Amino acid sequence: MIEILVVFPKQEDARGIKNLLMRNGYNVTAVCTSGAQAMSIIDDMDYGIVVCGYKINDMLYSELFENMPDTVQMLLIASRVKLENGVCEGVVSVEMPLKAYDLINTLEMMTQALRRIKKKGKDKPKERNVAQKAIIDEAKKILMESRNMTEEEAHRYIQKNSMDSGNSMVETARMILHIMH
Repeated sequence: MIEILVVFPKQEDARGIKNLLMRNGYNVTAVCTSGAQAMSIIDDMDYGIVVCGYKINDMLYSELFENMPDTVQMLLIASRVKLENGVCEGVVSVEMPLKAYDLINTLEMMTQALRRIKKKGKDKPKERNVAQKAIIDEAKKILMESRNMTEEEAHRYIQKNSMDSGNSMVETARMILHIMH
């Protein structure tokens, strides 16, 4: 499933976009008002789209975009003036004042493209960022110390529990850290 995150500085604007998307059949994973909140949610996303404004409470869209993985795309909603000044390469944009038709059609195009990427990417292992690797390594370390496992056994333990529960390895590692601490 393609996850959608809505990020705007004003909560009421974010909720309005969320409601519009949900009325048109999209499942919005979360709504937030800051880049920091968005980045923590994006870390847990496999494939997704971030719908955001030009300026968020603690950063510009470009700063958020630079920290997103390749499997998450950005749909920027901004004024004509902001868009004419140029946007980051790889960012899809829709002009304000917003027309629901334009937003929905653009989102549909992005969703289809992400589905193709997802289908191609199923064969290769997912790249993890440094923070995610650190979480998994910490969980392995705890398992190695508390259960006398080798690193390979700890890795397989996390991997098997991840597959059995349907969670990502990072989520499973977080659960292990939570339980063991």
